[in-house]
Amino acid sequence: MNNLARLTLATALAAAPLAAQAEYPEKPVEFIIPFPPGDLEDILTRMIADEFQKEYGVAAAVVNKPGGGGGPFPGAVEVANAAADGYTIGSFVSDVPLSGPDIGIPALSPNPFEPIGIFVTYPFVLATSGDAPYSTLDELADYAKENEVALGHFGAMLTPTQITFAVAKAKGFDFAYEAAFDALDCNSLASGDVDVMNTTLQQVFPCLDDIKVLASIGSERIPLTPDAPTVGEMIPELDLALWNGLFVKADVPQEARDKIATVAEKVMASDAAKKLAADTGALIYWQDAAESKAQIEADHKARAEIGKLLDE
Repeated sequence: MNNLARLTLATALAAAPLAAQAEYPEKPVEFIIPFPPGDLEDILTRMIADEFQKEYGVAAAVVNKPGGGGGPFPGAVEVANAAADGYTIGSFVSDVPLSGPDIGIPALSPNPFEPIGIFVTYPFVLATSGDAPYSTLDELADYAKENEVALGHFGAMLTPTQITFAVAKAKGFDFAYEAAFDALDCNSLASGDVDVMNTTLQQVFPCLDDIKVLASIGSERIPLTPDAPTVGEMIPELDLALWNGLFVKADVPQEARDKIATVAEKVMASDAAKKLAADTGALIYWQDAAESKAQIEADHKARAEIGKLLDE
Protein backbone atom coordinates (compact mmCIF):
# COMPACT_ATOMS: atom_id res chain seq x y z
CA MET A 1 0.00 0.00 0.00
CA ASN A 2 1.51 3.33 -1.04
CA ASN A 3 1.58 6.45 1.10
CA LEU A 4 -1.40 8.03 -0.67
CA ALA A 5 -3.52 4.93 -0.08
CA ARG A 6 -2.51 4.84 3.58
CA LEU A 7 -3.44 8.51 3.97
CA THR A 8 -6.81 7.97 2.29
CA LEU A 9 -7.58 4.98 4.55
CA ALA A 10 -6.54 6.82 7.69
CA THR A 11 -8.70 9.78 6.76
CA ALA A 12 -11.71 7.53 6.16
CA LEU A 13 -11.27 5.74 9.48
CA ALA A 14 -10.94 9.00 11.36
CA ALA A 15 -14.11 10.35 9.78
CA ALA A 16 -16.19 7.22 10.40
CA PRO A 17 -17.02 7.88 14.08
CA LEU A 18 -18.03 11.45 13.27
CA ALA A 19 -20.39 10.25 10.55
CA ALA A 20 -22.03 7.83 12.97
CA GLN A 21 -22.76 10.52 15.54
CA ALA A 22 -25.94 11.94 14.02
CA GLU A 23 -27.75 14.58 16.01
CA TYR A 24 -30.64 13.28 18.13
CA PRO A 25 -33.39 12.74 17.08
CA GLU A 26 -32.96 11.51 13.53
CA LYS A 27 -35.76 8.92 13.41
CA PRO A 28 -39.22 8.29 14.95
CA VAL A 29 -39.56 8.17 18.72
CA GLU A 30 -41.99 6.02 20.73
CA PHE A 31 -43.45 6.80 24.14
CA ILE A 32 -44.59 3.56 25.78
CA ILE A 33 -47.52 3.80 28.23
CA PRO A 34 -48.23 0.51 30.06
CA PHE A 35 -51.96 1.27 30.47
CA PRO A 36 -54.97 1.72 28.15
CA PRO A 37 -55.66 5.15 26.61
CA GLY A 38 -57.66 7.87 28.33
CA ASP A 39 -56.13 8.56 31.72
CA LEU A 40 -53.99 11.53 32.70
CA GLU A 41 -50.62 9.98 31.87
CA ASP A 42 -51.97 9.12 28.42
CA ILE A 43 -53.34 12.62 27.76
CA LEU A 44 -50.19 14.37 28.94
CA THR A 45 -47.80 11.99 27.18
CA ARG A 46 -49.68 12.57 23.92
CA MET A 47 -49.24 16.30 24.46
CA ILE A 48 -45.50 15.70 24.94
CA ALA A 49 -45.31 13.55 21.80
CA ASP A 50 -47.11 16.19 19.72
CA GLU A 51 -44.78 18.92 20.93
CA PHE A 52 -41.73 16.69 20.41
CA GLN A 53 -42.77 16.19 16.80
CA LYS A 54 -43.24 19.94 16.26
CA GLU A 55 -39.97 20.83 17.97
CA TYR A 56 -37.66 18.31 16.29
CA GLY A 57 -39.44 17.40 13.04
CA VAL A 58 -39.54 13.64 13.55
CA ALA A 59 -42.54 11.39 14.13
CA ALA A 60 -43.38 10.78 17.78
CA ALA A 61 -45.96 8.14 18.63
CA VAL A 62 -47.63 7.06 21.86
CA VAL A 63 -48.00 3.29 22.16
CA ASN A 64 -50.31 1.87 24.84
CA LYS A 65 -49.23 -1.51 26.21
CA PRO A 66 -51.76 -2.63 28.88
CA GLY A 67 -50.49 -5.36 31.13
CA GLY A 68 -53.54 -7.65 31.12
CA GLY A 69 -53.61 -7.82 34.93
CA GLY A 70 -49.84 -7.52 35.16
CA GLY A 71 -50.01 -3.83 35.88
CA PRO A 72 -47.40 -1.62 34.20
CA PHE A 73 -44.66 -4.22 34.20
CA PRO A 74 -45.11 -5.90 30.77
CA GLY A 75 -44.96 -2.46 29.14
CA ALA A 76 -41.90 -1.56 31.21
CA VAL A 77 -40.17 -4.74 30.01
CA GLU A 78 -40.61 -3.57 26.42
CA VAL A 79 -38.74 -0.35 27.21
CA ALA A 80 -36.09 -2.28 29.14
CA ASN A 81 -35.50 -4.54 26.12
CA ALA A 82 -35.20 -1.63 23.66
CA ALA A 83 -31.92 -0.05 22.60
CA ALA A 84 -30.51 2.59 24.97
CA ASP A 85 -30.61 5.31 22.33
CA GLY A 86 -33.46 7.59 23.43
CA TYR A 87 -35.92 6.42 20.79
CA THR A 88 -38.00 4.34 23.22
CA ILE A 89 -39.21 6.32 26.24
CA GLY A 90 -41.30 4.96 29.09
CA SER A 91 -44.15 6.99 30.57
CA PHE A 92 -44.33 5.15 33.87
CA VAL A 93 -46.23 5.26 37.13
CA SER A 94 -44.14 5.34 40.27
CA ASP A 95 -44.41 1.60 40.81
CA VAL A 96 -42.16 0.78 37.87
CA PRO A 97 -39.03 2.03 39.66
CA LEU A 98 -40.40 1.32 43.16
CA SER A 99 -41.74 -2.23 42.74
CA GLY A 100 -40.39 -3.42 39.40
CA PRO A 101 -37.03 -4.65 40.71
CA ASP A 102 -38.74 -6.79 43.37
CA ILE A 103 -41.30 -8.79 41.39
CA GLY A 104 -39.04 -11.37 39.80
CA ILE A 105 -38.89 -10.13 36.19
CA PRO A 106 -35.23 -10.33 35.07
CA ALA A 107 -35.51 -7.39 32.65
CA LEU A 108 -36.54 -5.11 35.52
CA SER A 109 -34.03 -6.26 38.14
CA PRO A 110 -31.87 -4.43 38.87
CA ASN A 111 -33.77 -1.30 37.90
CA PRO A 112 -32.67 -0.50 34.32
CA PHE A 113 -34.26 2.97 34.21
CA GLU A 114 -33.37 6.51 35.13
CA PRO A 115 -35.89 9.37 35.26
CA ILE A 116 -36.06 12.20 32.77
CA GLY A 117 -38.59 13.85 35.06
CA ILE A 118 -41.90 13.49 36.89
CA PHE A 119 -44.88 15.42 35.55
CA VAL A 120 -48.18 14.51 37.25
CA THR A 121 -49.49 13.40 40.63
CA TYR A 122 -52.72 11.47 40.27
CA PRO A 123 -55.90 12.19 42.18
CA PHE A 124 -56.29 8.55 43.27
CA VAL A 125 -59.43 7.40 45.09
CA LEU A 126 -61.06 4.49 46.88
CA ALA A 127 -64.53 4.44 45.35
CA THR A 128 -67.75 2.45 45.63
CA SER A 129 -71.21 2.59 44.06
CA GLY A 130 -73.69 5.22 45.11
CA ASP A 131 -76.05 2.67 46.65
CA ALA A 132 -73.39 0.86 48.68
CA PRO A 133 -74.40 0.39 52.37
CA TYR A 134 -71.31 2.29 53.54
CA SER A 135 -70.04 5.82 52.95
CA THR A 136 -66.77 5.93 54.91
CA LEU A 137 -63.83 3.62 55.48
CA ASP A 138 -65.02 2.90 59.02
CA GLU A 139 -68.47 1.93 57.73
CA LEU A 140 -66.83 -0.23 55.05
CA ALA A 141 -64.79 -1.95 57.74
CA ASP A 142 -67.90 -2.72 59.81
CA TYR A 143 -69.75 -4.00 56.76
CA ALA A 144 -66.85 -6.15 55.50
CA LYS A 145 -66.56 -7.93 58.84
CA GLU A 146 -69.98 -9.48 58.22
CA ASN A 147 -70.25 -9.45 54.40
CA GLU A 148 -68.12 -10.29 51.38
CA VAL A 149 -66.58 -7.27 49.64
CA ALA A 150 -64.67 -7.53 46.34
CA LEU A 151 -61.80 -5.14 45.64
CA GLY A 152 -60.65 -4.11 42.18
CA HIS A 153 -57.15 -2.75 41.63
CA PHE A 154 -54.46 -2.33 38.95
CA GLY A 155 -52.05 -4.87 40.44
CA ALA A 156 -51.43 -6.35 43.88
CA MET A 157 -47.86 -5.02 44.13
CA LEU A 158 -48.75 -1.48 43.12
CA THR A 159 -48.62 1.31 45.69
CA PRO A 160 -52.37 2.13 45.71
CA THR A 161 -53.21 -1.54 46.24
CA GLN A 162 -50.63 -1.95 48.97
CA ILE A 163 -52.04 1.15 50.67
CA THR A 164 -55.56 -0.29 50.40
CA PHE A 165 -54.45 -3.60 51.91
CA ALA A 166 -52.74 -1.68 54.72
CA VAL A 167 -55.93 0.33 55.34
CA ALA A 168 -57.95 -2.87 55.60
CA LYS A 169 -55.48 -4.37 58.04
CA ALA A 170 -55.44 -1.23 60.16
CA LYS A 171 -59.24 -1.18 60.20
CA GLY A 172 -59.45 -4.87 61.11
CA PHE A 173 -61.01 -6.44 58.02
CA ASP A 174 -60.11 -8.34 54.86
CA PHE A 175 -61.50 -8.15 51.36
CA ALA A 176 -63.18 -11.41 50.43
CA TYR A 177 -61.95 -11.15 46.84
CA GLU A 178 -59.44 -8.97 45.02
CA ALA A 179 -58.44 -8.89 41.37
CA ALA A 180 -56.38 -6.80 38.97
CA PHE A 181 -57.88 -4.99 35.98
CA ASP A 182 -56.44 -2.94 33.13
CA ALA A 183 -59.19 -0.34 33.62
CA LEU A 184 -61.40 0.49 36.59
CA ASP A 185 -64.12 2.95 35.65
CA CYS A 186 -67.82 3.68 36.05
CA ASN A 187 -68.76 0.42 34.35
CA SER A 188 -66.68 -1.59 36.81
CA LEU A 189 -68.97 -0.51 39.64
CA ALA A 190 -72.20 -0.44 37.63
CA SER A 191 -71.67 -4.00 36.39
CA GLY A 192 -70.95 -5.32 39.87
CA ASP A 193 -67.51 -6.58 38.85
CA VAL A 194 -66.16 -4.99 42.03
CA ASP A 195 -67.64 -3.52 45.20
CA VAL A 196 -64.75 -1.18 45.98
CA MET A 197 -61.90 -0.11 43.72
CA ASN A 198 -58.80 2.02 43.87
CA THR A 199 -58.52 4.00 40.67
CA THR A 200 -57.71 7.44 39.35
CA LEU A 201 -60.35 10.14 39.55
CA GLN A 202 -60.12 10.53 35.78
CA GLN A 203 -61.52 7.00 35.35
CA VAL A 204 -64.68 7.77 37.33
CA PHE A 205 -65.07 11.44 36.47
CA PRO A 206 -68.12 10.84 34.20
CA CYS A 207 -70.08 9.25 37.09
CA LEU A 208 -68.64 11.21 39.99
CA ASP A 209 -72.09 12.36 41.10
CA ASP A 210 -73.35 8.76 41.17
CA ILE A 211 -70.62 7.08 43.22
CA LYS A 212 -69.13 7.45 46.69
CA VAL A 213 -65.48 8.35 47.21
CA LEU A 214 -64.53 6.80 50.54
CA ALA A 215 -61.04 8.30 50.65
CA SER A 216 -58.29 9.66 48.44
CA ILE A 217 -54.67 8.56 48.24
CA GLY A 218 -52.25 11.46 48.26
CA SER A 219 -50.85 14.25 50.38
CA GLU A 220 -53.86 16.57 49.96
CA ARG A 221 -57.62 16.26 49.61
CA ILE A 222 -58.78 16.42 46.03
CA PRO A 223 -60.57 19.71 45.26
CA LEU A 224 -63.26 17.87 43.28
CA THR A 225 -64.03 15.57 46.27
CA PRO A 226 -63.32 17.86 49.24
CA ASP A 227 -65.38 15.84 51.74
CA ALA A 228 -63.39 12.65 51.18
CA PRO A 229 -60.45 12.47 53.62
CA THR A 230 -57.03 11.31 52.54
CA VAL A 231 -55.86 7.93 53.76
CA GLY A 232 -52.93 9.74 55.36
CA GLU A 233 -55.30 11.78 57.53
CA MET A 234 -56.46 8.56 59.16
CA ILE A 235 -53.20 6.60 59.02
CA PRO A 236 -50.19 8.94 58.77
CA GLU A 237 -47.80 6.16 57.70
CA LEU A 238 -49.82 5.83 54.48
CA ASP A 239 -49.34 9.43 53.37
CA LEU A 240 -47.98 8.60 49.92
CA ALA A 241 -48.87 10.11 46.54
CA LEU A 242 -48.99 8.41 43.13
CA TRP A 243 -47.18 9.98 40.20
CA ASN A 244 -46.12 9.43 36.60
CA GLY A 245 -42.89 10.36 34.87
CA LEU A 246 -40.72 9.84 31.80
CA PHE A 247 -37.97 7.21 32.02
CA VAL A 248 -35.21 5.91 29.77
CA LYS A 249 -32.61 3.20 30.09
CA ALA A 250 -29.56 4.17 32.12
CA ASP A 251 -27.19 4.27 29.12
CA VAL A 252 -29.24 6.74 27.05
CA PRO A 253 -27.03 9.71 26.06
CA GLN A 254 -27.44 12.98 27.93
CA GLU A 255 -28.21 14.86 24.71
CA ALA A 256 -31.33 12.77 24.19
CA ARG A 257 -32.39 13.15 27.83
CA ASP A 258 -32.01 16.93 27.66
CA LYS A 259 -34.08 17.25 24.50
CA ILE A 260 -36.88 15.07 25.89
CA ALA A 261 -36.87 17.05 29.13
CA THR A 262 -36.99 20.41 27.32
CA VAL A 263 -40.17 19.44 25.51
CA ALA A 264 -41.84 17.86 28.55
CA GLU A 265 -41.14 20.88 30.75
CA LYS A 266 -42.59 23.19 28.10
CA VAL A 267 -45.77 21.10 27.86
CA MET A 268 -46.32 21.04 31.63
CA ALA A 269 -46.11 24.85 31.74
CA SER A 270 -48.64 25.24 28.91
CA ASP A 271 -52.15 26.65 29.22
CA ALA A 272 -53.54 23.28 28.09
CA ALA A 273 -51.83 21.49 30.97
CA LYS A 274 -53.00 24.11 33.46
CA LYS A 275 -56.59 23.69 32.24
CA LEU A 276 -56.33 19.90 32.54
CA ALA A 277 -55.14 20.29 36.13
CA ALA A 278 -58.05 22.60 36.96
CA ASP A 279 -60.58 20.26 35.33
CA THR A 280 -59.33 17.03 36.91
CA GLY A 281 -57.85 17.95 40.27
CA ALA A 282 -54.47 16.55 39.24
CA LEU A 283 -51.18 18.19 40.16
CA ILE A 284 -49.32 18.87 36.90
CA TYR A 285 -45.75 20.18 37.06
CA TRP A 286 -42.19 19.40 35.99
CA GLN A 287 -39.73 17.79 38.40
CA ASP A 288 -36.29 17.40 36.84
CA ALA A 289 -34.10 14.29 36.90
CA ALA A 290 -32.28 15.12 40.14
CA GLU A 291 -35.50 16.00 41.97
CA SER A 292 -37.14 12.87 40.59
CA LYS A 293 -34.35 10.65 41.87
CA ALA A 294 -34.77 12.20 45.33
CA GLN A 295 -38.54 11.60 45.12
CA ILE A 296 -38.01 7.95 44.24
CA GLU A 297 -35.64 7.51 47.18
CA ALA A 298 -38.16 9.07 49.58
CA ASP A 299 -40.94 6.89 48.18
CA HIS A 300 -38.81 3.77 48.67
CA LYS A 301 -38.64 4.61 52.36
CA ALA A 302 -42.41 5.20 52.51
CA ARG A 303 -43.06 1.87 50.77
CA ALA A 304 -40.87 0.17 53.39
CA GLU A 305 -43.15 1.58 56.08
CA ILE A 306 -46.18 0.17 54.28
CA GLY A 307 -44.41 -3.19 54.17
CA LYS A 308 -43.96 -3.04 57.94
CA LEU A 309 -47.68 -2.38 58.39
CA LEU A 310 -48.41 -5.43 56.26
CA ASP A 311 -45.72 -7.50 58.04
CA GLU A 312 -43.95 -8.15 54.75
